[in-house]
Amino acid sequence: MIKDYQADKTLRDDYDVCIVGAGPAGITLALRLAAGGWRVVLLEAGGHEYTPQSQAFYKCTSTGLELYAEETRLRYLGGTSNHWAGRCRPFTASDFSVAPPGEMPGWPIAYAEIEQYLAAAMDIVDLPAGAEFHTMNAGLKGGEFEADRFLLSPPTRFAQKYAAALNDTSGLDVFFNCNCVDIEFVQDTGRVGAVLVSDYNGQRARLPAKHFILATGAIENARQLLNSESLRAAGVVSKDGPVGRCFMEHLNVDLGTFILKDGEDTESRQYYTTDAFVAEYRAGKGNVSTAVLADVQTYGRTAEVKHFLENLACEMGVASKVEFIAKFSCPGDGVIGTMIEQFPNRQSRISLLDEKDELGVAKVNVNWVVSADDRHTIRCIGAEMAKQFAEMGLGFVKLNDFVYESSVPLKMAPHAHHMGTTRMAASPEFGVVDADCKVFATDNLYVAGSSFFAKGGASNPTMPLIQFALRLADHLNARLRAASGAVV
Repeated sequence: MIKDYQADKTLRDDYDVCIVGAGPAGITLALRLAAGGWRVVLLEAGGHEYTPQSQAFYKCTSTGLELYAEETRLRYLGGTSNHWAGRCRPFTASDFSVAPPGEMPGWPIAYAEIEQYLAAAMDIVDLPAGAEFHTMNAGLKGGEFEADRFLLSPPTRFAQKYAAALNDTSGLDVFFNCNCVDIEFVQDTGRVGAVLVSDYNGQRARLPAKHFILATGAIENARQLLNSESLRAAGVVSKDGPVGRCFMEHLNVDLGTFILKDGEDTESRQYYTTDAFVAEYRAGKGNVSTAVLADVQTYGRTAEVKHFLENLACEMGVASKVEFIAKFSCPGDGVIGTMIEQFPNRQSRISLLDEKDELGVAKVNVNWVVSADDRHTIRCIGAEMAKQFAEMGLGFVKLNDFVYESSVPLKMAPHAHHMGTTRMAASPEFGVVDADCKVFATDNLYVAGSSFFAKGGASNPTMPLIQFALRLADHLNARLRAASGAVV
């Protein structure tokens, strides 16, 4: 049943699983585990609908590139699925088999571990059964770029689609306006005994369970772990340890412009780097989109409106945020945009501040940085795309100077695909959770979502993180059955 914790605080003391965070991963896990016959509680810090009060908790400082966390994430029931665009592309085997450059390893599991959950994940996000991830255009002839393959979810709004199931599923309690403010770890047992929850008036309560799952997004998952005094005291997490490190985003880089040759069609094109490209250049993957802007004449009223908007943005001091939302492009230009993989980098990280929010939880700083390896990926994709356009006679490409000259500051924007702060690894030296998504040195604390992604690839993370959620649900179902003495 769905309840407002601000008004109804009837928590049980015998839950099998407590899930913190009611976005796509949390909702998927809650429904799958409750269907297994377990007593499950799903906690959502935000409301049933959007509220500025809840959203303000996403405010964070930045010492690196601007992330726009408060603008791009949503803190209410359904999470960021409430403004998800719906683009779906699965990971491929090479995402798991090819390690990133540098000191950080790749995935400690094989692609087959999540491939088996693809059909179920497609159903959850309302993709037709058996549908092929289709292409919109042909690839390029050099072998470095194939046509991108993807499907579009309607998109699925999880709080709306699964409202009846969340309210009616036996054994499942859903509380919104219920903030997790601490994790109580018992060092002698190696287990989390309870989480401490609070309403917006600061009234706290202790919530015990047998197993706990953090599913609050990459920034908040790291924040919850780092904020726990008992986890720090036990050495499970530390200020300078792996929790919060290797924050990754997909890089939205304006590679440049192009002019089509006469007679070429003006339809948008979608390309994706091939495994051959990645191997040849030792670079990351990327989706590349080309589009021709409408031929709008910039004169008269149109020119005045555009000039007014640009000046207004500057006068208000919000130019950077307006640029993130809508670029002022020259009419008639063909533009080349991207969604480029970012490699794991220890210096790109989430850390706690001394300042606390109104509920007593430490606020965070984001130091999002782009490495030399990331700049190498951008340069290789840009240069090869320009070369292929010329050789195929498609048109003439002019790359922005920051693409090929690393001394020039990079102009880019985030995609709101937060990944990597609690990464999966074979050992705690390189990550936070093991192959089962369980936090190292704990027996019953798990992480869901894209925060444990060891590599981000260049695929949108929503559908893959649901595949992982289904895998984690199967793991916990089996573990709970074994503990209860039932036949596995």
